[in-house]
Amino acid sequence: MRLVTTNLTVTDIKPKIRPLIEELFKTVPAGVGSSGFVKLTKDAFRTVTEEGARWAIKEGYGWDDDLKMTEEEGRMAADSSKVSDRAMKRGLSQIGTLGSGNHYLEIQRAAEIHDPAFAKACGITQKDQIVIMFHCGSRGFGHQIGTDYLEKFLQVMPKYKIEIVDNELACAPFSSSEGQDYFEAMKCGINMSFANRQVILHRIRQAFSKIMKKSAEEMEMHQVYDVAHNTAKIETHDVDGKKRKLIVHRKGSTRAFGPNMPEVPEKYRALGQPIIIGGSMETGSYLLRGTERAMKETFGSTCHGSGRTMSRARAKGMWRGDTLLKDMEKRGIIVLSTSMPGVAEEAGGAYKDIDEVVQSVHDAGISTKVVALKPLANVKG
Repeated sequence: MRLVTTNLTVTDIKPKIRPLIEELFKTVPAGVGSSGFVKLTKDAFRTVTEEGARWAIKEGYGWDDDLKMTEEEGRMAADSSKVSDRAMKRGLSQIGTLGSGNHYLEIQRAAEIHDPAFAKACGITQKDQIVIMFHCGSRGFGHQIGTDYLEKFLQVMPKYKIEIVDNELACAPFSSSEGQDYFEAMKCGINMSFANRQVILHRIRQAFSKIMKKSAEEMEMHQVYDVAHNTAKIETHDVDGKKRKLIVHRKGSTRAFGPNMPEVPEKYRALGQPIIIGGSMETGSYLLRGTERAMKETFGSTCHGSGRTMSRARAKGMWRGDTLLKDMEKRGIIVLSTSMPGVAEEAGGAYKDIDEVVQSVHDAGISTKVVALKPLANVKG
């Protein structure tokens, strides 16, 4: 997840909202199998998987400050030799692409500011201010890494006397050679996702500049934060009064580090980490703040997003994509997509109420509300 501010308001972009989203739709390829404008050799892509967003900045796709506002400063140390040629081939052409499923790029407005001080630190100072949020990862590259190691783990589990009830739960001990190989490969996937989102941000700035006739600098298109949503990382946490190194696997959760954590950018360190929580394309999203309570109770973690209430197949049986698009436009939300079935899968009714989900983590104290964001226009894969 990545969130970007602007100094624009709804009034500024309302006359140009359709040209803006059409330009973004054209500039940031979406959908299954989509390819980006960045053309790489195999060796160059291998460098991407080891350098992450830092590679993108070196190549001119962004600003130096973007790295400061990215988890891990956009790179995890990783060994790309642990990634298969097949995975490399799948990811080679996908830098700067959105993908499909629940991945999206959305123009939003600040609908309600709950924590003015933290919102200001993040660059959001008024209601109806325009921000851009997008959600995507390592595309087919990361998927292939998972598939490759699932197969490897199934083969070696008998050696480690591991029994499972479902092949999707295939695993290996972390300290084993297979476990360590997967950890390195997974970090390459994280690095590719950092680079992917960095290039997408570059393209967003270009699209806004073209339509709004202003530079990205003039529009103050600063990155609030970039936080990964599917990781396993070695972190130090208090366990029974003692500091211990742990492998914290966040799948369906988001890092929510509290104040004074060295991993949080200096700009936010005294207050806590920004947390970007996506909802459905119909309902809205949130910016939250990490808390000390999350560090004590949930290993510095909070929710992932609103979460589905039904399968994609069931959603496609309940909604028609073209009808949904017309209905949303009547409500002031423009959605462009490469797939009408894909739109139906992402209907707001297929998701939990984002306000209820966020209220629950707010009340639990593991993250607190900062800004409620509402959609104006959306690109879906």
